[in-house]
Amino acid sequence: MEESKTAEDNLFVVEGMAFERGYISPYFVTDPERMVCEYEDCKLLLVDKKISNARDIVGILEEAIRGGFPIVLIAEELEQEALATLVVNKLRGTLKIAAIKAPGFGERKSSYLDDIAILTGATVIRDNVGLSLDKVGAEVLGDASRVTINKETTTIVGDGTHEAEVEARCK
Repeated sequence: MEESKTAEDNLFVVEGMAFERGYISPYFVTDPERMVCEYEDCKLLLVDKKISNARDIVGILEEAIRGGFPIVLIAEELEQEALATLVVNKLRGTLKIAAIKAPGFGERKSSYLDDIAILTGATVIRDNVGLSLDKVGAEVLGDASRVTINKETTTIVGDGTHEAEVEARCK
């Protein structure tokens, strides 16, 4: 639920979870006609900090290449060098990837990332829990049956294996 910026109340019902953050770069688009990036049966990497260089995520990217699965990266921020590496690999066809800036700010951002983690079974990479981005593998990735990203919004549909956790979080 969000506060409206108009005098009207609106209710939008979506399958999964939707938030107002789109792709960081239009180079991640998979359907140029609709300007949408859409992946099915993909993995999610959730990072509650800035990613300064691509070396930090090379291990997970290599696992995505070997495993042949699409990966959606949601991070607090992605510096230019790391973003360029992702875009080059996407354009070469080496990697099916998209990057999104984490929704919200401060505590709300952490809460959003926790919600996504519960929906997908991911582990959020945070400095304060002792997880180092360059030392984690596929065990921290979440699973989504579908992720749809446009310029302004992202919708994540979980794979249904974490329904009990989602129900508990909603109560």
